[in-house]
Amino acid sequence: MARSIMIQGTMSNAGKSLLTAGLCRIFAQDGYRVAPFKSQNMALNSFITKEGLEMGRAQVMQAEAAGIQPSVLMNPILLKPTNDTGSQVIVNGEVLGTMSAREYFAYKKNLIPAVMEAYNRLDQEYDIIVLEGAGSPAEINLKTEDIVNMGMAKMAHAPVLLVGDIDRGGVFAQLYGTVALLPPEEKEIVKGLIVNKFRGDKTILDPGVKMLEQLCGIPVVGVAPYLDIQVEDEDSLTTRFEAHGETGLIDVAVIRTPRISNFTDFNPLESIPGVTVRYVGSVRELGHPDLIALPGTKNTMGDLKWLRQSGLETAICKEANKGTMILGVCGGFQMLGESLSDPYGVEEGGSMHGIGLLPMKTVFSRSKTRTRVEGRICPMGGFFAPLAGIPVEGYEIHMGESIMTEGNTAAQAPVFSLTDMVSGQNRQDGISAGQVLGTYVHGLFERQEAAEGFIRLVAEKKGIDIGSFSGVDFAAFKESQYDILAAGLRENLDLKAIYRILEEGI
Repeated sequence: MARSIMIQGTMSNAGKSLLTAGLCRIFAQDGYRVAPFKSQNMALNSFITKEGLEMGRAQVMQAEAAGIQPSVLMNPILLKPTNDTGSQVIVNGEVLGTMSAREYFAYKKNLIPAVMEAYNRLDQEYDIIVLEGAGSPAEINLKTEDIVNMGMAKMAHAPVLLVGDIDRGGVFAQLYGTVALLPPEEKEIVKGLIVNKFRGDKTILDPGVKMLEQLCGIPVVGVAPYLDIQVEDEDSLTTRFEAHGETGLIDVAVIRTPRISNFTDFNPLESIPGVTVRYVGSVRELGHPDLIALPGTKNTMGDLKWLRQSGLETAICKEANKGTMILGVCGGFQMLGESLSDPYGVEEGGSMHGIGLLPMKTVFSRSKTRTRVEGRICPMGGFFAPLAGIPVEGYEIHMGESIMTEGNTAAQAPVFSLTDMVSGQNRQDGISAGQVLGTYVHGLFERQEAAEGFIRLVAEKKGIDIGSFSGVDFAAFKESQYDILAAGLRENLDLKAIYRILEEGI
């Protein structure tokens, strides 16, 4: 039976996911079999496991830090928002249905058996489970139906470390206020406090830390620094969307649609010297990049309407006409076609014109394609010809099929020759026309050869010496980042106290 410890936060984006990953890495380095667990995650960044099941990418990142394969057991409930008041509900990697917030709130206690089955299976396989909460445990209007914060801590008998974010200010009020709102039996579960994202001279903070311990009656087990770690972000809370520095020699603009998903597809490009990846949400921000990427989305038709209303569709077409490379992934691929039809009301129902940069039609279906794939880029003529033979791998998550229309001799399909790693069947993917390319494959750039190949195309078109455009092994890069994270936490957390809390439990 595993020992457990849980990271909860005073608010969203307090740093729970990263601290969970860091503890997973530390425990793994210390020789323990460790797994992450988050009973319920709300995220549009998702991942397909080797079994063809869907889970949140935050737990994938934490599993990588722990040195294990990701499993839906680590994230039994995934909520993927479809609009401001509703989400697609995914249980144990399979779509249960779409519910409004009110419907899900009333229903979610029915999912406790599924949550505990997943947790108990991990409990039998690992020495330590590091659980992560969601938002704040002090949301007093939600506590009676809680299955992800204190409710989960009680079910797992997990002591809690409560994390506050000093970078946003008011960290003492965050931590004290959260503890004060907890009923006595839940306050007893909180065994340690962590001040996170600290910058500066810690000695200035020490008097406040002592007073906080006296007020809460709970020890502070660490003041974690603000660590510039390049690992995957938790959806819209990412700071990547806020970056507005100078652009590099190669400027990549990712369109930040309202329902953007799996924007982590483009993280590997950031590791290539001279390449800047920007996330833009307006014509003014777009400028004249070297590569425009249309990422995945949970609502293709709704985000396409937003592109039109914002003027970005027109701007993208103008850039395409000037020869700028355009890449669409998943929902972005669907947008690039001539038309989208939704006969079953999967998204918004009806039909609408696409951007028209690729000769294809997309029809949405009731069933979701979920699989992992590997293969190579097909021999092609034209702009993308130099990419032929490059190995690729990734995963697909989409509802619908895109078929190339006849009559366009400049278009080419397929772009990728793939093997479905779940079924073992061969499959084809992608369409290109001129310097525009679309694919359903997420994670395309995690293979160094693919990331470098696409950037070299852009560099050659721009007349830049491609000799310096060499990326890194992205898997090895992430491993180094997890080690840096662990080292930073070892230096600033009281690990003896944390191990003691882990041993004593609740």
